[in-house]
Amino acid sequence: MIYQGRNEIEEKGKVDKPTVIFYLVFVLLGWLNIYAASFDLENATGLFDLSSRAGMQLIWMGTSFLLAFVLLKIDTAFYETYAFLFYLAGILLLVVTLLVAEEINGSRSWLIIGPVRLQPAEFMKFIIALTLARVFNSYSFHLMERKNLWLVSAIILLPVILVIAQSETGTALVYLSFILVLYREGLPGGFLFMGIAAILYFILGIRFSDEQMGALSEGEFVTVILIIIFSAAMIWNYIKRRNTFITLLLSVAAIFLLAFVASFFSVNVDWGIVAIIALSYTALYLLFHFFRYGKRTYLYIFLFLIGSFAFLESVEYVFYDVLQPHQQMRIKVTLGMEQDLSGAGYHVGQSKIAIGSGGLTGKGFLNGTQTKLKYVPEQDTDFIFCTIGEEHGFIGSSVVLLLMMFFVLRLFRLAERQTTVFGRTYGYGVAGVFLFHMIVNIGMVIGIMPVIGIPLPFFSYGGSSLWGFTILLFIFLRIDKSRKRS
Repeated sequence: MIYQGRNEIEEKGKVDKPTVIFYLVFVLLGWLNIYAASFDLENATGLFDLSSRAGMQLIWMGTSFLLAFVLLKIDTAFYETYAFLFYLAGILLLVVTLLVAEEINGSRSWLIIGPVRLQPAEFMKFIIALTLARVFNSYSFHLMERKNLWLVSAIILLPVILVIAQSETGTALVYLSFILVLYREGLPGGFLFMGIAAILYFILGIRFSDEQMGALSEGEFVTVILIIIFSAAMIWNYIKRRNTFITLLLSVAAIFLLAFVASFFSVNVDWGIVAIIALSYTALYLLFHFFRYGKRTYLYIFLFLIGSFAFLESVEYVFYDVLQPHQQMRIKVTLGMEQDLSGAGYHVGQSKIAIGSGGLTGKGFLNGTQTKLKYVPEQDTDFIFCTIGEEHGFIGSSVVLLLMMFFVLRLFRLAERQTTVFGRTYGYGVAGVFLFHMIVNIGMVIGIMPVIGIPLPFFSYGGSSLWGFTILLFIFLRIDKSRKRS
């Protein structure tokens, strides 16, 4: 269905030039840095040598530009009409990949078709975004209706499960960025808060799990205190009863004070047990107020408290019995529990050395010693940013980061100016995916996030990645182009 100009309003619509310029600048910078990262001092090749990585990326760039042009010519209604069909095809492709793909670098996520290797998981990003947009744009759709919430969750989680089964945990985590769409379209902030709290519980529970405080580890003890504080804060925020909030905190403080005083009289105080007593008291306090006042909010806060503690107690099991040893080591290295500079921490260690050696202005194009001597693994794919840091220094890295920030902010602005729910929700999906990729990729390269193996949009080498991001972006630009203007 090629766009033929259905009405005068659409014919006057223009593609957002700033976003296209961002795209072209990123793709060009990516190509140059791929050339720099893969440059061989002994067997130097030119930028346009098709046998080199830069040459292959040039081919992917050309096909991506052609793909972008075609996407801008397709009628917007096509994307909405066939969104569900795209989703079914994408799920089928993920299943086929899981069954027939060969194992490459520990994962079974690549389909090899002649000389071309494709990763279907990359294309699921735009497919999930389209499907969510189609669902949200349904007549009288309300997210918080139970059946709708289950439907939307299934749309996101089914690909997550299939991609995790392919051992591509990083890509699966990217799909969770679509929670930003749900939040924009009515998901209560409490759900986001619970997600952030779960991450915090996991980090504290693992990072400080070695030292014991009686029945609990240090991490569990601190997290229990945090759960009590969160529960009290929810009383303040949702119920607006200051007296209830203050009474709860004073009562919990009294429990710890009594234990502290007892320790002065040579009583052997198990602080883990004290924390559990304080948590139990908070739970009973919430239940008492629920039965007394009949407000469900007390019950919801009680369930949050119980669920938080249950999650905390499952953290060590998930970490040590569910995650693979290499995944455990990556998290330990990120949290500062292990160094392992010759193993799981090698990538990040060498990357930080490369970036640090760039100094303020960098060593210059093609003069990066860490990258040229191949000290940094995956330096033209997942760790491409270390090439930017080494050769262009703090100034060059900062310019790239600022460009990325302005690019994402532009996407949010475009999403907000859409006149349809379909366009707005798809736009937020696009912005969320790019934001997640940029934060996590750069975060893992500089050592503040675990290495989960996701590319830097438009910079990392790879056809599937470049095609996937191009499709994701230019479908949105086509939707924006055809929006109704007043």
